[in-house]
Amino acid sequence: MIRYAIFGAASLCAVVIIPAAAALPAFAVDNMETTDAPDLTSVRAKIDAKDYQGALAELRDLAEDHQQADVYNLLGFTLRKTGDFKTSLTYYTKALELQPDHKGAREYLGELYVETGNMDKAKEQLATLKQLCPSGCEELEDLQKAIDDKAATTKAAN
Repeated sequence: MIRYAIFGAASLCAVVIIPAAAALPAFAVDNMETTDAPDLTSVRAKIDAKDYQGALAELRDLAEDHQQADVYNLLGFTLRKTGDFKTSLTYYTKALELQPDHKGAREYLGELYVETGNMDKAKEQLATLKQLCPSGCEELEDLQKAIDDKAATTKAAN
């Protein structure tokens, strides 16, 4: 009899609590536990096609509704590719505020520093990636290559 009472109480809780929880508003999108990340497939396709203006337009629309690290990281990347380094830095910084361990933002920020000649800051991002990827990762390899290429170019010029 007690077993049925417990089962009945649990069933009642499930019937009352689950629908009520579903009706509650979703957490803010800067909560990294959320699964409310936007679909960036179209943006990535535009970036791959080097359609940076098209990607920027779509990303700016997404940024109005989604405060999310991937959106800000791709905004930073796209702006960097169009030569707007100052605004690019702002978006990489925002991405890392939301998600400090975002490897893509670390790589791209490091590449921004390489492009602007701030090698010390680029190496700081490299050091952070080494901590995030102790066994190595693509982001670490790409930033290391950018730093090495810049060093070789600088050495050849001198």
